[in-house]
Amino acid sequence: MDTSVVVPTLNARDQLSGCLDALSDHAPEAEVIVVNGPSSDGTTGMVRDRDDVDVLVELADRRIATARNAGIDRARGDAVAFVDHTATVTAGWRDAIEQALGSAAVATGPTVSHADETNETTAPESRTIAGRDVSYFNPGNVVFDRAVLDELDGYDEFLEIGASRDLAHRLAAQSYDIRWSDGMELTRRVGTDGGERRTDWGWKYRSLAYRLVKNYSLRPTVFRRLVFHAGSDCLTELRAVGQGDTRPSEWFGTGKGVLTNMAAGIKEGLSARRHDRTIRRNPSGRSARTDRAVAIYDWR
Repeated sequence: MDTSVVVPTLNARDQLSGCLDALSDHAPEAEVIVVNGPSSDGTTGMVRDRDDVDVLVELADRRIATARNAGIDRARGDAVAFVDHTATVTAGWRDAIEQALGSAAVATGPTVSHADETNETTAPESRTIAGRDVSYFNPGNVVFDRAVLDELDGYDEFLEIGASRDLAHRLAAQSYDIRWSDGMELTRRVGTDGGERRTDWGWKYRSLAYRLVKNYSLRPTVFRRLVFHAGSDCLTELRAVGQGDTRPSEWFGTGKGVLTNMAAGIKEGLSARRHDRTIRRNPSGRSARTDRAVAIYDWR
C-alpha cells in the first residue's frame, strides 16, 4: 500500500521539523506533503532545505480544511494520512496504518502527551444523531482510503473549525467504518500544541448549527442538540461569572454572539443542503475550487 502523509502547518517551524524527522525515521517510504500557509517564521526555507519532503504547497488561506484539501490534491498514494505538525509518529505507526486499513475505510489513533510521567490520550468518541451512529476521528492522526476522500470530495472548506467533525457525519451517512488503532500512536511534548486557546464562541456555534442542519436538515433532534450545547456552555460561563473569572457584560455579549451565529449557521446549513442534494453533502469541497495553492514545490 502506497501512503501519502499530509502535514498542514502554520508558524511552527521547530515542531514541524521534529514531526518530519520522525516520519523520515519511522515511515521513510511514505510520500510526505507539507502544506504551509501562510507562515512567517522561516518554515518555507526549512522545508526546502530538507531532502525528505516530496511536496511543499504554499497557501494564502489559513483554514485547516483548505490545507487538507490542498494536500489531497497533490497526494498520489492509495491511502492519505493527516498528521498534526506538533506531534511525532512512533515506530509502529506505519505498520498499524496498513493493518487497520485492511478492514476499514478510515483508521485513527491516539495522540499521547507526556507530562511528569503521565499520559493524556485522545480516546474514541461516538454519538447517535437522528438514528445515525457517528464515530469521530482524531483529526491530527487519521488515514483514509483515497477512494473515500474522492467520493466525499474531501473536507468542507466553508468551515473554519469543525470540518473533521463534519466529515465524520458524512462518513456515517454512507456507512463507512472508522477503526480505532492504539498502534497508530503519535506523541506530543506538553507545550507544543500552542498552549491554551480561547474559545471562539461565535464560530463554535455557527459551525455546529451548520454541520447539523446540513447533514440532518431541520428536525427536533437538531434543535435539541443545539439547545443542549448552548445551555451547558451558558451554565459553565455563568459559574465563571460567579467566581469572578468573567464579567457579566462579557457573559451577555457571548450569549448574544452565540444566538446570532447559531441563526447564521442554520441559514447557511440549509443553503448548503440545497446546493448539494447528494449524500456527500459538500458544496464547498475539493471540486469547488482550483486556486488553493500560491506556490508548489514538487521534488518527486
